[in-house]
Amino acid sequence: QVQLAQSGGGLVQAGGSLNLSCSASKDTFSQHGVGWFRQVPGQEREFVAGISRGGTKTTYGEFVAGRFTVSREYAKATVYLQMGALKPEDTAVYYCAAAPLLPGKVAVTLEEYQYWGQGTQVTVSS
Repeated sequence: QVQLAQSGGGLVQAGGSLNLSCSASKDTFSQHGVGWFRQVPGQEREFVAGISRGGTKTTYGEFVAGRFTVSREYAKATVYLQMGALKPEDTAVYYCAAAPLLPGKVAVTLEEYQYWGQGTQVTVSS
């Protein structure tokens, strides 16, 4: 059973920054691509960003528009989502997820991800 542990998030004013973290065991971490999704009540979970197993490729949702950066630190078996220039419409519960992928591939759909973190609330005030 793969377990992902999230941290970070919280309340920030519009234009501010927040960082999210997603950790797993090192064995798990090295074999999986990791993605970030977000969900607003009543809406479908939306792809935010993803990073490949080897960290060589990243992909972002169109709405990110250069404001977020996804990265991974193998020594700590952790993936980060650095969010900047936050807008009120970024308010959501953010989830990390892991997918068993071939090197160099980033998964962008919900169905590709098998394991999920517990979610963390991000609230951006206007």
